[in-house]
Amino acid sequence: MVVKARKTRFLRYFWIMSDAIKYLLNMKRLPIVILMLVAGSFLAFKTTGTGARNTSVPPTKYEQILKLVGDMLQQAHYSPQDINDAFSRKVFRKFIGDLDAEKNIYLQADLDAMKKYETKIDDEIKGAPVEFFLAAGKTFNSRLDEAAKMYDELLSKPFDFTIDEEVILDGDKLNYAESDAERKERWRKKLKYMALERYTDLVDIREKNKGKEGFVVKTDAELEKDARDKVKRIIDRTFERFRLKFSDDDKFNLFVNAITTTMDPHTEFFPPVDKRYFDEEMSGRFYGIGASLQYDDGNIKIASVLAGSPASKSGEVQAGDIIQKVAEGKAEPLDLTGYTVTDAVKVIRGKKGTEVRLTIKKLDGTIKIISLIRDEIVQDETFARSAIVKNNGSKIGYIFLPEFYADFDHPNGPRSYIDVAKEVNKLKEQKVDGIVIDLRNNGGGSLYDVVQMAGLFVDEGPIVQVKERESKPSVLKDKDRNVLYTGPLAVMVNEFSASASEIFAAAIQDYGRGVIIGSTSTYGKGTVQRNIGLDAENGFSMSNSDLGTIKLTLQKFYRINGGSTQLKGVSSDIVLPDNLEYLKVREKDDPDALPWDEVSKTTYNSWKSGYDLKTIQQLSNQRLESDITFKTIRESTDWLSKQNDKQYSLQIDKYRKEQASLRATIKQLETLLKLENSLDVTALPGETNKFESDKNKQDRFTQWIKNLQKDIYLDQAVKVMNDMISQQNLVKNKATDEGKKAF
Repeated sequence: MVVKARKTRFLRYFWIMSDAIKYLLNMKRLPIVILMLVAGSFLAFKTTGTGARNTSVPPTKYEQILKLVGDMLQQAHYSPQDINDAFSRKVFRKFIGDLDAEKNIYLQADLDAMKKYETKIDDEIKGAPVEFFLAAGKTFNSRLDEAAKMYDELLSKPFDFTIDEEVILDGDKLNYAESDAERKERWRKKLKYMALERYTDLVDIREKNKGKEGFVVKTDAELEKDARDKVKRIIDRTFERFRLKFSDDDKFNLFVNAITTTMDPHTEFFPPVDKRYFDEEMSGRFYGIGASLQYDDGNIKIASVLAGSPASKSGEVQAGDIIQKVAEGKAEPLDLTGYTVTDAVKVIRGKKGTEVRLTIKKLDGTIKIISLIRDEIVQDETFARSAIVKNNGSKIGYIFLPEFYADFDHPNGPRSYIDVAKEVNKLKEQKVDGIVIDLRNNGGGSLYDVVQMAGLFVDEGPIVQVKERESKPSVLKDKDRNVLYTGPLAVMVNEFSASASEIFAAAIQDYGRGVIIGSTSTYGKGTVQRNIGLDAENGFSMSNSDLGTIKLTLQKFYRINGGSTQLKGVSSDIVLPDNLEYLKVREKDDPDALPWDEVSKTTYNSWKSGYDLKTIQQLSNQRLESDITFKTIRESTDWLSKQNDKQYSLQIDKYRKEQASLRATIKQLETLLKLENSLDVTALPGETNKFESDKNKQDRFTQWIKNLQKDIYLDQAVKVMNDMISQQNLVKNKATDEGKKAF
């Protein structure tokens, strides 16, 4: 299913996991013997698993990588599955599904022909010649050419939108086509649905603009032709990408990831350029030209230029320019046709001080070749930031943390826990009555940083338990007796709060230090990965390698109360209905996810909060029960979840009726998700124009504040915080009164 594929790709970019090898090296409190044990797991790589290789044929890069990956999975993965015929069958199905999610490329006969490989993938992993992905890729390319002819022919003729028929768009509900005719019919319905979407939009535009000066009124037939032309441009670009940006290497990378993610969803293979991109996203810094990109009708376009960057200093790069080609110094230029923004970013970035040449089409149509020298670009917009919310006489601090970032390569580089500490100190200077930490959509990051960050809010003690494959759990502790902030604390989470976010939320919850507010539960990722380079000589390396890198699941983490966050996540103390619940993209929705389990509880002292959680929950529930907004959100999301499981009409009247209901529900949700009466949210004193040197950044920061002012979930968090403040004030006043009586 297209939607499912998009979700999978989104989540793979969403999770920014820790580079825990570097974490161990930086975490001086942990004994170096742990690192030695990790390394020892791989010493036998070159001598194990001879496989079924023909020794007269030297191994290719593919066989080298696959053998190293297989050894690594078996010897070091936290919970390895047996790499046997059953495992092979799962990888077979996943790889074919990744290639053809909508089941409109392959025929059933192709799968029958490839069935001979179904139980051979495990042999390939163990050293046999790599054949399956090449055979599957060859057939894919051939069928792709056939499909291209089909869609070309189908889009050359008008569609009749009066015929009463339906289309299934979920590939999971379809079998592979038995014949060319059946496959062509599948394409016909898909293309007709896409054209129907655009045709009805064009008709609506025509009706709204009739009579306006200069507007050309087209006939239904002309609009139908325009709709088909739009669809053809979209499909052309998709197939263009397949032809130009889906080489054997790309298919192999997909194949290796089908293997690793069958072991568990978070064990992934990174080709060298992808690993560099991963590190850049983790650290918040990279070397590039300082321009943000956007995809626009098949082109990679400059969206904005960062002030003071190489692009800005050149005076030759402006927003709206189209990047057609990229060259590394004097090398042959690479055509960006078929590239996504992420693909383009990867080739434009590089090493500091190196030359990159861009072939750019200017707004006036002229073509220019611009030479730029890459320099350091810091993504400071992704770092922690704070604001002040004034409500009912209270002043509440708000801290937004998009990820637990850490720049391991620079000792003085940005660290999330240090930045959060700075924001806490700023808020304390403003004498806030409570603090809300927003971890919504925070996919995790550095394990070291989350331990230190939790320590800002609790006295010394355990934060999380970490268990290796065959050992007892070790306890990661905060050893600092100082507590930076002792006042009321709330943590906002949602379905996409994962990994390190869950560690933080769980620790705060287990200590009774604060209240967790958000969706029914967080994502449910309770595993720890380490990035390990594949090295042909030594088996593995501590740094990136030319063969690629495995982000390998080597540990599981557990709450200090003994339960894992794996699969179950962290349940919110205050549950707020949200519009993401129906997406079903949590860890528990992945069939390859590792199971939930628990270990012994560790010893810790609960925080004396000064408030009663049950009372806080009762007050929140009373508000929500009488709040029509959240009741409607719950009903709307339940309805939307059912729309994913239906067939779609290709008859225009029925389609319009379905779309009217869908649009009305979505529009209602969009309206409900914005407060009618804005919250009083402001930037900290002196930070209103914190990005004034860069207009684009400043505009985004200003919009961020405006969005917070309309955020219904922040509004509820503030109400909960006011309840906490009121309860704590009552306790303090009672204690003061009793003290006076005693005196």
